[in-house]
Amino acid sequence: MSINVKNLFKYYGTQEVLKGISFDIEGSGVTGFLGPNGAGKSTMMKILSGVISPSSGSAKINDMDVLVYPKKIKSITGYLPEHNPLYLDMYVKEFLYMTATIYKVPQKQKAVSKAIEMTGLGSEQTKRIGNLSKGYRQRVGLAQNLLHNPDVLILDEPTTGLDPNQIVDIRNLIKEMGKEKTVMLSSHIMQEVEAICGNIIIINNGEIVADGLTSSLKLQATGQVTEVEFLEPPNTDILEREDFVETVNSTKPNVFLVKGCNNRDIRPELFKWAVKNNMTIISLQQKESRLEDIFRLLTKQNS
Repeated sequence: MSINVKNLFKYYGTQEVLKGISFDIEGSGVTGFLGPNGAGKSTMMKILSGVISPSSGSAKINDMDVLVYPKKIKSITGYLPEHNPLYLDMYVKEFLYMTATIYKVPQKQKAVSKAIEMTGLGSEQTKRIGNLSKGYRQRVGLAQNLLHNPDVLILDEPTTGLDPNQIVDIRNLIKEMGKEKTVMLSSHIMQEVEAICGNIIIINNGEIVADGLTSSLKLQATGQVTEVEFLEPPNTDILEREDFVETVNSTKPNVFLVKGCNNRDIRPELFKWAVKNNMTIISLQQKESRLEDIFRLLTKQNS
C-alpha cells in the first residue's frame, strides 16, 4: 500500500495550482494532508482518485500510475470528497447495493452488511438518505467507499459540519481503518489531525512546506523547549550564557521557557545548573508545540 507523487504540476488555464510537488506515503496508517484554503489539497486528492488528470509529473498508487491504470486505481481506492455526493431519494441499503454492483463486489450482501456494521448505520439502513442527518450521510459516504475493500482511502474534510459526538465516532472509525489501509486525510481541525495522524504533509500555495512524522515536525518547528518554574527569579543573563541554552523567555514572573541547543532535551542540565546556583525549581517539564502553531508558522512564512 503506497502513494507516490513526483514533481507533479497542475494548471487551470494559466493558474498554477500545484507547483512540482513530491511526497511518499508508505504502508498502513493515517497521514494528514493540511493546508489553507486554496493551497491545492482538494486538487491533489482528485488527481490521486482519478477524478482529474495532472498537467505533468506522476502520481502513483501501489506503484501504478493514475494516468496509465485509471480503472485499476479506482478499484483499489476509496475517495470521499468534501461535498459528499449521494442519491438522496434512495434508501441507505439500496444505495450501497447499487454501489457494490457497480464495483462488481463479490458476495454483495456480505460486503454491504459489513460496511453498515463498520460505519454504525444499522439503525438507519432502511431510511432514505435525504432524511438522514449530516453525520449519517457522511457515514453512508464512508460505507460506500469501504464496500470494495480498497487499499487506499482518500478523505477530504470527512468531519465537516458534524457535531462533537459525530466527530468522535467518525474519528475513531478512521483510526480503525488506518490500521489496515493507507489513509490520506484532509482537515482544518488541528486537534483531529493530532489525534489520528501519525504523519503530516503541509501544502501552501501549491508547494509542500513540511512532510514528516507529527512529533518530528513539532520538534523541527520550535526545538526542544523546557518550561521551568523557579521559587525565585534567576539571573537569566547567567543562564543564557550556558552552552546548552539557546534562548530564555519569561512567561510569568518566575516561569521561563528555555530552548535547548541542537534541539536536545536539557532538563538534566537545567537541574544541575539550578543546584549549582542555589536555585530552587518548583516544576520542570517539556513544553510541546501545538500543531496549530506550526501550521500557522509554516503557511504564513511561505505566503
